[in-house]
Amino acid sequence: MLTKGPAKKVTIFINEDAPHRMTSLHDALMTFLLHKNVAGATATRAFSGFGSHHALHTPRMEATAEHLPIRIEFIETAERVDELLPTLYEMVTDGLIEVQDTVVIKLARPSTQPDPKLPHQRKAGPAKMLRIFLGEADKFEDEALYDAIVKKLRLMDIAGATVYRGILGYGAKGHQHKQSFLHVSRDLPIMLSVIDTPEKIRAAAEVIEGMLEDGLLVISDVEMIRLVRS
Repeated sequence: MLTKGPAKKVTIFINEDAPHRMTSLHDALMTFLLHKNVAGATATRAFSGFGSHHALHTPRMEATAEHLPIRIEFIETAERVDELLPTLYEMVTDGLIEVQDTVVIKLARPSTQPDPKLPHQRKAGPAKMLRIFLGEADKFEDEALYDAIVKKLRLMDIAGATVYRGILGYGAKGHQHKQSFLHVSRDLPIMLSVIDTPEKIRAAAEVIEGMLEDGLLVISDVEMIRLVRS
């Protein structure tokens, strides 16, 4: 069984049209590795290449397109590779087999068991909602203002923020911003919604006010119910 640590990488170079009995060689090799419970194998089709015959194979050359190179690669323990090599050697009658030392740094397998449903914590109480209205084209130090605000809120450990992109709107100046089929506006309305404790919202509003040149801040009282999975 493949584990983290020293291992062997096997690479097999063959042609796409190389046969093996009643099927193609690359199909036969992949089927063999699958039946031998190899940890994983990948077959890739190259765009062009040449081998010991020194004939260039590319998809642009109709006569040689079917001869394009196939590369099969897998990683296994040294013991498993030693066990597989004799059969691979016998199957590959025209090609190249390469074995290299390698190191498995991380081996992550998804769990086949469903995650148990953990109980969640319910947090409820009075809170404040901060809504920020601005334009999509607004900038702060050479980056989109809404991006800069979200980054600042994360640094302030605000519980969460959501950015909404409008399709139509106007502000204090009376300029209408909209998106149409023929014209995509570069300054559609943007609204950010932020909810947290009154103390954190007040601190966030002070910081964001200093970042805005043209916009609107609205603070409302809300009742917050937050479900946190353990």
